[in-house]
Amino acid sequence: MNTNYLIRGGTVVNAEGMARADVLLADGRVAALGPELACPAGAQTIDAGGQYVLPGGIDPHTHMQLPFMGTVTRDDFFSGTAAALAGGTTSIIDFVIPDPQQPLMDAYRTWRGWAEKSCADYGFHVAVTWWGDSVHADMGTLVREEGVNSFKHFMAYKNAIMCDDETLVNSFRRALELGAMPTVHAENGELVFLLQQQMKAQGLTGPEGHPLSRPPAVEAEAAQRAIAIADVLDVPIYVVHVSCAESAEAIARARAKGQRVYGEVLAGHLVVDDSVYRDARFDFAAAHVMSPPFREKSHQQALWRGLQSGQLHTTATDHCTFCAEQKAAGRLDFSKIPNGTGGVEERLAVLWSEGVNTGRLTPSEFVAVTSANAAKLFNLYPRKGCVAVGADADLVVWDPAATKTLSVQTQHSLGDFNIFEGRQVTGLPSHTFSQGELVYAQGELRVSPGRGRYLKRPPFGPQFEALARKAALARPSPVLR
Repeated sequence: MNTNYLIRGGTVVNAEGMARADVLLADGRVAALGPELACPAGAQTIDAGGQYVLPGGIDPHTHMQLPFMGTVTRDDFFSGTAAALAGGTTSIIDFVIPDPQQPLMDAYRTWRGWAEKSCADYGFHVAVTWWGDSVHADMGTLVREEGVNSFKHFMAYKNAIMCDDETLVNSFRRALELGAMPTVHAENGELVFLLQQQMKAQGLTGPEGHPLSRPPAVEAEAAQRAIAIADVLDVPIYVVHVSCAESAEAIARARAKGQRVYGEVLAGHLVVDDSVYRDARFDFAAAHVMSPPFREKSHQQALWRGLQSGQLHTTATDHCTFCAEQKAAGRLDFSKIPNGTGGVEERLAVLWSEGVNTGRLTPSEFVAVTSANAAKLFNLYPRKGCVAVGADADLVVWDPAATKTLSVQTQHSLGDFNIFEGRQVTGLPSHTFSQGELVYAQGELRVSPGRGRYLKRPPFGPQFEALARKAALARPSPVLR
């Protein structure tokens, strides 16, 4: 049985506002909320004076234990979720990525097995990497029986997991029928492949060729194409890791016309720029290779403005850690460098320092983009994403005065590089609660494998049903199979 806790003297921050209140945690839930709560017998008191009490972060984009580009990420579901809890993130949504022609349910069962060692709560998006009758059927099983309400589509990685437009159309329509959210990795895979060959033909084989082969136009084209397909089919769409002004503008234009389009930003894209790829040290430059790549600094302002204006909605990390030895597979060919960086532990601190402390975000906006919006978009709200009576006791006591220098030397991730290395942050978790259990306290991580729970996320209800009826009436063609 969990110990009950009374968090006393803090300022509770939700996306809707903030107020001074004590918070009582009992039996894994928020049991009471209000000023000067009495401490029940046997409950432990946490002094949150001068601190904020926030909903635990939700990272809607991670890759733990991912087999990718001939290797497997360093962080498994235990080490990755442990790092998340140390940074104040109490839930992740990871990705099941089937091989081409692999049944979705087979891949899903494999990932569920890997994730049993998680120490934080977790859910899954499932990627659609091909199309056929079994994919159509498995999507239904995943939504109705397994609590998956989002499907991922890679528009990049030609000759591997890239979706063509036929697959996008079929999968988007099926997602609409089921009340699930299609998500897209927006990069034009054909153009990326062509530009990679051109870079290498010109002798640009090092990491500096990576951003040149994936310019903003390549991302923007794919984002606009996915948004247009979704518009024709009347299905909402979520664009992951928006990295450039052009994609952010495409989302804003569509939203201005009333289309349901949602955008995600990575913490790294908000503060790291493309100069890292021109560093003479291969290991350093290769450590930053991820897709979409880090952009020229001017794009950062567009991403911050998108978060401020509500045109971009969530923040994530795309946590996908490879060590220097793994990255060295591309020493002579940048296109063979495994794509991925870390950040699941650092996301909240970086966003608070560069968002709240600079005036770009209010504390409530910070909560919106780090937890509440993700909970709402993926149907976990109000169980997650808010400090409210009845919600899961996934909370962070946030010390706005605490400081730290981010470093690979002090991170909990098993990766051997930190893209935020040397960055000074002000604002850190002093305590993290998961399921009402104190799992991180003043620098001490208290976790064990297997304590995390799988989060079933129900399909969306009347709003999706109305859209599906509208689409069927407007375009009474048979469902593509």
